[in-house]
Amino acid sequence: MTVEQMINLQIANWNVLYTKLHRFHWYVKGPHFFTLHAKFEELYEEAAATIDEFAEQLLTIGGSPISTLKEYLQLATIEETSETLSAEEMVQTIVHDFSLIIDELKAGMEVAEQNNDEVTSDMLLELIGKLNKHNWMLKSFLEA
Repeated sequence: MTVEQMINLQIANWNVLYTKLHRFHWYVKGPHFFTLHAKFEELYEEAAATIDEFAEQLLTIGGSPISTLKEYLQLATIEETSETLSAEEMVQTIVHDFSLIIDELKAGMEVAEQNNDEVTSDMLLELIGKLNKHNWMLKSFLEA
């Protein structure tokens, strides 16, 4: 896998995740509505910024970011959801997706390092830290 392929995989995943988080923001119900409604909004706004950072980094190194829904759905390893989920199931889904992305980011760091791309590697490491913190918080929510 090249650095460009790895970054495009992340662009695809984060676009699918953005849509999923937006869906959860709209459809969350129950006693945790206010907490999760706000949290999902925070996460989809962060996802939008992450997408932009990946695309700009790819352009910086001479690559071409994918930019259509068709491409996102073909490439993404994150799955869409259209089913009705409980608030807890929504949180579990996000933890699962973040965990998958963390694993892919770790593999992506190896790709970047093999190509002497320290900037991309540092970017991925920073994102891993954010996602680990999000997962810790979301898992703590599930324990309540």
